Amino acid sequence: MKFLDQAKVFIKSGAGGAGCVSFRREKYIEYGGPNGGDGGRGGDVVVEAVQGLNTLIDYRYQQHFKAKRGIHGMGQNRTGADGQDSVLRLPVGTQVFEDDNETLIADLTEVGQRVVLARGGRGGMGNAHFKSSTNQAPRHAQPGEDAVEKWIWLRLKLIADAGLVGLPNAGKSTFLSATSRARPKIADYPFTTLHPQLGVVGIDEHEFVLADIPGLIEGAHEGQGLGDRFLGHIERCRVILHLIDGADMTVAESYKTIRRELEEYGAGLDEKPEIIAINKTDALLPEFVEEMTAELRAVTDAPIFAISGITGNGVTEVLRALYRIIREDRAREDAEAAKAEAADAGAYRDRDDDAHDGHDSGESETGERPWSPEVTL
Repeated sequence: MKFLDQAKVFIKSGAGGAGCVSFRREKYIEYGGPNGGDGGRGGDVVVEAVQGLNTLIDYRYQQHFKAKRGIHGMGQNRTGADGQDSVLRLPVGTQVFEDDNETLIADLTEVGQRVVLARGGRGGMGNAHFKSSTNQAPRHAQPGEDAVEKWIWLRLKLIADAGLVGLPNAGKSTFLSATSRARPKIADYPFTTLHPQLGVVGIDEHEFVLADIPGLIEGAHEGQGLGDRFLGHIERCRVILHLIDGADMTVAESYKTIRRELEEYGAGLDEKPEIIAINKTDALLPEFVEEMTAELRAVTDAPIFAISGITGNGVTEVLRALYRIIREDRAREDAEAAKAEAADAGAYRDRDDDAHDGHDSGESETGERPWSPEVTL
């Protein structure tokens, strides 16, 4: 399946059905009166996050989504049927933006999450609603509410625990292939990876998701090479694994190049925890590896490992270091969620206790007992 992480689509909700002007006409009933029914409500346009999808390719070929309009009201007080909703099923991690591609409407981060993008129009009221003592035969009804239509952008950001970054041909695809069941394209020329890849990595009976994005070069934030559009796929990562080609004699400059691109991109990528791995050390002498490590330690405080994606040397240690950071971040998130839940529960109990105390005492907020009529038997 071809990977697509961005698409522009047109959505339109359903208009409301019009109310009906009708009068009851039956034999032997002289004054039937109005009996026009209400119009049905128009359908909504809804986005829903579902499992099993990792691309927006379906929205390349179908770009218009319209909900059904409500059915008009009918005589005998019959209400028109509501219009059917139009549901856009999207991968988890999809963001929905307005036509300007900057204003965020929805961020789908959990399976089953649903957001209404365009509400259907309300149905108009029939003439039965307008009868009164002074107007016993109304001859007008409401039209249905208009539909809502607009263009929106869908942008997919893959959800992974760790992200791989580095210059082209640093061995990112080889590393992903060696540590997971993913089978990305591997070749001896740059830019073999043209779109992000995901793999589930297992280490010490634990698992986490690793994302590999196309290689960055200097000037990627200005559109050089494949640009930096794929960096959005590691915005949600908890930790970054920075692979450096051991065959490169200027490892410090290579490291600084990638760091500059992360800083230019923004979104907090340069502030995420980072682990550095010098790859392809199976083809290097130990003293060269030590020199590269010392050169990198002069420009960064991040942990540095020497590995080989081909032979597997040092890979286990890197995976353990990655999982350690991921585990700590998950624990922090769980603690914050538990704390917030406890605070909400405490606030709810306080409100319930206040209401219970007021009910027992029979007093109002002003301290006075509420008035009650006397009952005489």
